[in-house]
Amino acid sequence: MMENKMFCYQCQETAGCTGCTKFGVCGKSPDLARMQDLLIYVTKGLSAVTTALRAEGKSVPANVNHYVTINLFTTITNANFDDEIFYERVFETLKIKNQLLNKVEDKDSLAEAALWTANTREELDAKSPTVGVLATKDEDIRSLRELIIYGLKGLAAYMKHANELKYDNEEISAFMQKALASTLNDQLTIDELIALTLETGKVGVDGMALLDAANTGTYGNPEITKVNIGVGTRPGILVSGHDLRDLEQLLEQSKDSGVDIYTHSEMLPAHYYPAFKKYNHFVGNYGNAWWKQKEEFESFNGPILMTTNCVVPPAPSYKNRLFTTGAAGVPGCKHIDRDENGYKDFSEIIELAKTCQAPTEIEKGEIIGGFAHAQVFALADQVVEAVKSGAIRKFFVMAGCDGRQKARNYYTDFAKALPKDTVILTAGCAKYKYNKLDLGDINGIPRVLDAGQCNDSYSLALIALKLKEAFELTDINELPLAFNIAWYEQKAVIVLLSLLYLGVKNIHLGPTLPAFLSPNVAKVLVENFGISGIGTVEDDIKLFLE
Repeated sequence: MMENKMFCYQCQETAGCTGCTKFGVCGKSPDLARMQDLLIYVTKGLSAVTTALRAEGKSVPANVNHYVTINLFTTITNANFDDEIFYERVFETLKIKNQLLNKVEDKDSLAEAALWTANTREELDAKSPTVGVLATKDEDIRSLRELIIYGLKGLAAYMKHANELKYDNEEISAFMQKALASTLNDQLTIDELIALTLETGKVGVDGMALLDAANTGTYGNPEITKVNIGVGTRPGILVSGHDLRDLEQLLEQSKDSGVDIYTHSEMLPAHYYPAFKKYNHFVGNYGNAWWKQKEEFESFNGPILMTTNCVVPPAPSYKNRLFTTGAAGVPGCKHIDRDENGYKDFSEIIELAKTCQAPTEIEKGEIIGGFAHAQVFALADQVVEAVKSGAIRKFFVMAGCDGRQKARNYYTDFAKALPKDTVILTAGCAKYKYNKLDLGDINGIPRVLDAGQCNDSYSLALIALKLKEAFELTDINELPLAFNIAWYEQKAVIVLLSLLYLGVKNIHLGPTLPAFLSPNVAKVLVENFGISGIGTVEDDIKLFLE
């Protein structure tokens, strides 16, 4: 274990599809990797304590649940690169854990992580190399533990967004903590860990349902919307990440400032919500998926607000106009915290924007989206008729993430090659591989139906279940529906686990299968769920349309 400077294989781009051992492909340093590993370890310890308290009939405060959630979220790929944040969070987690530990009557069954504590950075530095992924020696146990943890990280992201909108669920938090604590239990069998993996998928559905309720209950149901991808003449602020509450606060604070607001990457779906349409200075979407941000943030000219993960360590040329908030963090960039009432003061960003040039135009035109479940249900009769008449032969769910690898051009080529009587259902930044192609429509139904952010994969599941009902089928797999999903980070993992829980089979996952799946665990997924990788465009289309 010690020959590696680090070990991380949680994202799709991990080195050699085996693991980053010297420096993270994402930009994560070995020191940062160690502290993230330690934060996960102490969060497992805290979770073991909260789980023990619940077993003794004692309650766990909501702020503790939220602390576990944000701890997990900050360790998601491309979220936070600030070492200091992780030292602070480890110490704070230990403090919370030690306070709660005093309330546990039976401490005998607690794991070492629940009892370990430290008071100095030196102690943290000494402990951190011993608690990483490779601390679990058995490859299959390690694989399943990490699959569960990455699913929980993805679920934590969705819970955090729901929490920001004052939506919460104690049962989900309790499960997350119980599952985290279970990854410390060396007595669990392979079968028990597989069962826990599927249960994580079940609770993942609950988490996505909670966030959907939070988003739609606060901002209305997304509706079909044309989004401008050009630029105006006024200076702008670019908002990236995923957090709608941050965007709302910025829009409200900037409405009379003479500054325009643009979305980037996964914030694009904000344009689909009715509540945001009242802001005249909310002018459009700038750029593409997260991995193109270095050149796009450069040409935007104005400040950028990074609300969550998917931040790339910035170039010096725009670092002074990159701001972070929430789980995001970059050393040397201003971080904006909320006050005790949840208010964030964005005045510094707005004032900086006023001194900047308008964005440099990189493209023109419009893209269409807003096909979340309520909107598609409104079109259900039209969709069902199109299927029954043969106008629509098949739906392709192409949700998930985009990324840097050239192999991902497969998804653009796949979309182009699909027959004209097929429809793409998408959510997540994977859409940027094909949402600007002119693929036409079928009887007025666009051939790319964008449901929204990666968490809006829930909408795709609801649409599939609605179609199953409409066609009076007993099995979702009998639908004219194929899943060809691109993945990158941990939010895609919880979506995958949720789909497996819902009974979806024969999902194609690419551009590579996860490095954290051991051969035996991959075999279980193949045999039980028909999970497979991608091939050539031609072969896969032939396979899907057989």
